[in-house]
Amino acid sequence: MTLYRLLLPIFCLALSLPAWGQRTPREVSEAEAWAVHERVLTIDTHVDIALGYATHRLDPGGFTRAQVDLPKMRAGGLDAAFFVVYVGQGPLTEAAYRSAREAAERGYRAIERMVRGYPDQIGLARTADEVEAIHASGRRVALLGMENAYPLGTATDDVALWAERGVRYVGLTHMGHNQFAGSSNPRAELGDDEHDPGLSELGGELVRALNDHGILVDVSHVGKRSMLEAVARSRAPVIASHSGAMGQFANARNLDDEQLKAIRDNGGVAQMVAFRSYVAAVHPDIERGQAALRERYLADGWGNASAAEQQAYRDGLAALRRAHPDVTLAQFVDHIDYAVDLIGINHVGIVADFDGGGGVKGWDDASETVNVTRELLRRGYDEDQIRALWGGNVLRVLRAAEAAQAQRSAPSPTAKQGK
Repeated sequence: MTLYRLLLPIFCLALSLPAWGQRTPREVSEAEAWAVHERVLTIDTHVDIALGYATHRLDPGGFTRAQVDLPKMRAGGLDAAFFVVYVGQGPLTEAAYRSAREAAERGYRAIERMVRGYPDQIGLARTADEVEAIHASGRRVALLGMENAYPLGTATDDVALWAERGVRYVGLTHMGHNQFAGSSNPRAELGDDEHDPGLSELGGELVRALNDHGILVDVSHVGKRSMLEAVARSRAPVIASHSGAMGQFANARNLDDEQLKAIRDNGGVAQMVAFRSYVAAVHPDIERGQAALRERYLADGWGNASAAEQQAYRDGLAALRRAHPDVTLAQFVDHIDYAVDLIGINHVGIVADFDGGGGVKGWDDASETVNVTRELLRRGYDEDQIRALWGGNVLRVLRAAEAAQAQRSAPSPTAKQGK
């Protein structure tokens, strides 16, 4: 009995050791990485689209200047992606809401053009089962996300429309507070208070409406108070579609340990993002050079720059990254390690935020996607763990959102009894 009492604390300590203690780093060949990668369903949960997407200006059916197009997805083994209907934050006025709604419509139509233009190569999935079915057919999978609920205006009536169209997550905010919640990045020029005001009454209604329509509540870009309130109110698991770990690198856009644990306790998933300035400190010479390039070539915004100006900006930025130490794939996977060790393998995922500023050295467009799998294998993750990180956890929360919708739609026991 005495020996048992002595050994029990040691046994309990062993059970509580982080997951890192169960992973053994090793060498991995490119061929082994590809063998695993091809058996795993890979889902990138946040891909932005440029102005002119799926037109003569940028045809995703061919190799383009974008980080994600259909050839790059095939080349890197990226099976599925959430293509994002994005609208930047503006004033909280009726005229601005109308403009935001029009912008969201343009984004949706662009993604729709891609899917309709290449039905033999990519299909739109509205459910987790459809993701798997389209993938099994040999095609790429498109899912829809909405970044910033701002275009919904002052009611939640449009949630049903976006659900019907296939949107499967809605980010409550972007850069700046809106009518629903506080942002992790308030904007003084929009009159934002520096403090997160929390979820508004309309924000609470939005969480409920998203649950009712099988749409995931996306808490990336959301202020901490608003985020925790949204998680507490959601009856379905939430998703952080593109965030990093604050404990690995301090940035207002990243999630701290309390937020990550809240996602775990909610049954949700935190997608770790390969966005340089959220992953690690960017070399100051790169930051200064990038600012100068923006001023020279993109003074009126990316959408108003000519193709030549956009290319000059890209070329200049690439030269800066060659000349100075860049943020790397290994530093990005450090965020995955951190989150897995804190909240468990079943609540962490992978995202690039391509064409929205994302990318790191080693995973700078979709053609390099297999490199992530290889780095995970090097660190000792096994195939099942990699499958969970790359898409299994996302499919789980999608199914949970579908179940929450079905629960809302089903008649209550009292209704069945005619009470």
